Amino acid sequence: ANKFIELGYMIGLNGIITYGESYDRLIKEIDLKNIVIETDCPYLTPRPLEKGIRNEPLFVKEVAQKIADVKEISLEEVAEITTQNAKLILNLSS
Repeated sequence: ANKFIELGYMIGLNGIITYGESYDRLIKEIDLKNIVIETDCPYLTPRPLEKGIRNEPLFVKEVAQKIADVKEISLEEVAEITTQNAKLILNLSS
């Protein structure tokens, strides 16, 4: 991930990070300023939501909560920073 960050890319995290602890190290190592959150709808529904249900944009909160839990920061901080990151890469005004 760090090689992509050095090239100027951000790292997109989706529902798969909620499937256990295997991505926790990656989440801890990446600075929040380099993360954007996505859902990958209609696939990869985040846990603890029921397996097999269609993934929806609304479920992005579960991905953000996992990042907040692993980094031991508030959900609000994750939402604020990753929203700013998305606006930056999409060239949207604040």
